[in-house]
Amino acid sequence: MGDNVFRLTATDMSKRLLIPIFAASLVAITAATSGQAQPQPRGPAQPRTVTPRAALGAEELNNIGVFKRVSPSVVHITTLAVQRDFFSLRTSEQPSGTGTGFVWDEAGHIVTNFHVIQGGDRATVTLADQSSYPARLVGAFPDRDLAVLRIEAPRDKLPAISIGASRDLQVGQKVYAIGNPFGLDQTLTTGIVSALNREIESVTRRTIKGAIQTDAAINPGNSGGPLLDSAGRLIGVNTAIYSPSGASAGIGFAIPVDEVNRIVPRLIRDGRFIRPALGVTSGPPQLTQALGAPKGVLLVNVAPNSPAAAAGLQPYGRDRSGRIVQGDVITAVDGQAVSDLDDLLSLIEARQIGEKVTLAVWRGGQTRKVTATLGSSD
Repeated sequence: MGDNVFRLTATDMSKRLLIPIFAASLVAITAATSGQAQPQPRGPAQPRTVTPRAALGAEELNNIGVFKRVSPSVVHITTLAVQRDFFSLRTSEQPSGTGTGFVWDEAGHIVTNFHVIQGGDRATVTLADQSSYPARLVGAFPDRDLAVLRIEAPRDKLPAISIGASRDLQVGQKVYAIGNPFGLDQTLTTGIVSALNREIESVTRRTIKGAIQTDAAINPGNSGGPLLDSAGRLIGVNTAIYSPSGASAGIGFAIPVDEVNRIVPRLIRDGRFIRPALGVTSGPPQLTQALGAPKGVLLVNVAPNSPAAAAGLQPYGRDRSGRIVQGDVITAVDGQAVSDLDDLLSLIEARQIGEKVTLAVWRGGQTRKVTATLGSSD
């Protein structure tokens, strides 16, 4: 064959063979369908028939009832911080955080966590009907992570939450949490009381004793919201979660309502929590161990004219030759043992100024009981 003869490769041959076959198939399909009638409409599409269900269960009805009754008392709190532009020196308000609170009374007092408003210059409270009001700070007690705000709103928009008790709670009780997790307002989660008498740390690093542990989902934004029992009564204020990821891991904590009900009225009345006081200063635990004293609050100073001085308490000290002079160690208050200053403060704070307490006091191997009348920390 000559050089100018056109050659077909194997691939070219396969393509040329396929084209007539495809064309013939298309002609056959067209011929087969050209004489057929077009599909007729079958009428409108019909939804599936709804399967009837039985009445809602008792637990579901209670969940719904608790939410309907209590949600009007739950509020959304937004804090704002004033910021100044470095170059223009203009000031502007920027959102600094959000959280939850609840209506304490018809006077417009709102209870929340201290850490919800911490660092903010101004706060806005949004009620369940989405109306918003500027709030002013009435008082705060950071050691217990509690704060009280007040808004000027019509009384009919301020249904006070029902108060329960935490002293008789039992592990396994049903609980509800209502809050604004991640800014999603009016969210209900359910769970149980997982444990009681837990200890958590406040923003001031003071220990909050008697905390309620729950597996009801508590996420960022739930802080300051109510923990409720199955009757819809307040039993705690949601304050913290234990989670490496920062989201709910089934371990949340609430400040018990008995503590809240003791502190909030004082914040409303005085604008701050004025502690009852004995007028003593304690030494560190290392000093107690070094001196061979029993576990308790070892006194290194007793303020003149204080309740402790009036009760005859003496601090440790040194004589003229530098030798240690034994003083007193408070080991119990009203029969409740104290192991350190935090224990003593927690027990004293649960009393009122002017109330008498019985102290168990150790000195030189002997324990005696003395009565002291609590004074003011001011």
